[in-house]
Amino acid sequence: MLRLLQTVVPFRLALAPVLLACLSQGKAEAATTTANFQSQITIVADCQIPSTNTLNFGSNGALTANVDATTTFSVQCTNTTPYDIGLNQGTTAGGTTATRLMTSGSATVSYQMFSDAARTVNWGNTVGTDTVAGTGNGAAQSYTIFGRVPAQTTPASGLYTDTVTITVTF
Repeated sequence: MLRLLQTVVPFRLALAPVLLACLSQGKAEAATTTANFQSQITIVADCQIPSTNTLNFGSNGALTANVDATTTFSVQCTNTTPYDIGLNQGTTAGGTTATRLMTSGSATVSYQMFSDAARTVNWGNTVGTDTVAGTGNGAAQSYTIFGRVPAQTTPASGLYTDTVTITVTF
């Protein structure tokens, strides 16, 4: 038995390097490779009107004095983009950019829109004449419309409305 052990142990020890060599050949070596790519976007001059609000003159009786109201809207243009903001005459027939009309049936109420708080600079739709100029900064910029219903013959009671279009030219 001792002789058998003496033969088996050296045999096992002799096989150890062979087994290690076989096992190491099956082991995967880690490797890497890299490449670069670019990310890009092309920004073009653009303007949006992200928000508008109603110009609400409230509830009134006889129109014997001016009724003033304001509203705001915002314009968002790409940075450094010059633009002009115009307000059209509205959808009521007979309205102009100087005197717009709100209607209820066939009756109308005249009103005006100004770009200044003193209500002296008419806000119209002709670029370079009665529009408001600005330059984009990339963020939404707020503008105020100063409205006025002047004293006038008061029509029948009712809700009077008009729809005005804001145009941004850039």
